[in-house]
Amino acid sequence: MLPVEEARRGAAAVRSILVCRDYQEVVSYSFVDAGWERDLCGNEAPVALANPIASHMSVMRSSLAGGLVNALAYNVGRKQTRVRLFEVGRCFLPAAGGEYRQPVRLGGIAYALALPEQWGSPKRSVDFYDVKGDVEALFAPRRALFRPHTHPALHPGKSAQIKCDGQYAGWIGELHPRWQQKYDLPAAPVLFELEYETITGRELPAYNEISKFPLVRRDIAAEVDEGIAYQALLDELRRDPPPIVTEIGVFDIYRGTGVENGKKSLAFRVLLQDTRKTLTDAEVESAIAQLRAVLKQRFNAKLR
Repeated sequence: MLPVEEARRGAAAVRSILVCRDYQEVVSYSFVDAGWERDLCGNEAPVALANPIASHMSVMRSSLAGGLVNALAYNVGRKQTRVRLFEVGRCFLPAAGGEYRQPVRLGGIAYALALPEQWGSPKRSVDFYDVKGDVEALFAPRRALFRPHTHPALHPGKSAQIKCDGQYAGWIGELHPRWQQKYDLPAAPVLFELEYETITGRELPAYNEISKFPLVRRDIAAEVDEGIAYQALLDELRRDPPPIVTEIGVFDIYRGTGVENGKKSLAFRVLLQDTRKTLTDAEVESAIAQLRAVLKQRFNAKLR
């Protein structure tokens, strides 16, 4: 459990990040419709209330998803063309011995236009990667990892589990077409839900010395099996890189002429730099050779 003052500072930071990204905070009841729990959580036995205040508020929520989808449907029904909402609240789950867990979670939903209508950018709908960027900002400077995962509320091909520092942190994805139709939404929103302590307990960014010596860039192209996720390759390359490697990223994925069927070619950008001296060609080539060896040995990659 975080100290009270630290928790307050963390909560303020979380809200500031989302507000700066055009999200508006909502507060909904912890009492929800049993249908929301069944549809969006796959929860056939939610915590029931002995004396509910209304028939459609008969159980305790195990997720914030139902309230967010309901708030979205309310706004869409009133002709709102761009909606971005978030909520921080407790969820309620049964535990051993007849007790209940009450974790605090952060949920968010984004719908329709990615940006307010304007002359500077063409219209486009918000997508998985827009919201993924919002979630990554909540974890920064730590790196959140996204892994393919199924969830009752989400599209099976557009959803992921989120981990940070090796522990489960939440989920993200596009609303399942079945629920999009049931809740009368013209387009599919993107939702996320995070375990609150995984984002409020982060450390402040630390100072790193800025090098005055030139940066070196090298690109690596690797052809691998189609079924291998690019994140798996990135994780291995970043696991124990040479000390002079400062950044590794993917900048291109290619399928087509020159690449075997069932394969894809990924291009990696590698940046190298030292804070004490200018790198020699031998040092650069040695570091790149280590990274190429990782791709060859771990993934049987065909290197170009």
